[in-house]
Amino acid sequence: MLDWDHNAYYHRLLLGHLPPRCQRVLDVGCGDGRFAVQLARHSDHVDAVDRSGAMVAEARRRTPANVDCIQADVLTDALPATDYDAIVSISALHHMPLETVLPLMADALRPGGVLAAVALPRTDLRREWPHELAAALAHRALGVRFRAERLLKAGTGFAKTPDHDVMPVVLDPPLTTREVAAQAATLLPGARVRRLLFWRYLLVWQKPAL
Repeated sequence: MLDWDHNAYYHRLLLGHLPPRCQRVLDVGCGDGRFAVQLARHSDHVDAVDRSGAMVAEARRRTPANVDCIQADVLTDALPATDYDAIVSISALHHMPLETVLPLMADALRPGGVLAAVALPRTDLRREWPHELAAALAHRALGVRFRAERLLKAGTGFAKTPDHDVMPVVLDPPLTTREVAAQAATLLPGARVRRLLFWRYLLVWQKPAL
């Protein structure tokens, strides 16, 4: 199979936006905990939150001792802390109204803290057709390479985990990249939003220091 995990592909990108040394990080929509495992190497403590009990159970099995896996809905449940050095999220923002979740995340960051999220945009062929064409071609080309890596046991090749298909999926995300950027600019002045190649966008914002 030439399919591979686009979310895992962008783990390194998000890690690159973490502050140099973190005491506490929040992972919103942690899923099976694979990214939380990586975050645990860069932070003294990680709160990994997901509203799916099945995903939290898998994350607890996978993560080290400095990760606290919590079943909660960030829209309705209180966050574990309000002084995070960083808040990160992979493929969760498009499940939530930005006008609600972005202010919640901003309030939970310490001054100078960083919010970095990768999520799915609504298809916008009129403005993003070059991305769509390039993604379709590159997805297959990299699929060949990653499959070879797996066969040669030279790496994980961004293989999908067995529980990948049980994760919730929004087939038609509500906002295009341009619409996300417009909302983020209003809610989080200074936020940067850009389209990524493989059917994702990146949102980054640093909370002003006091």
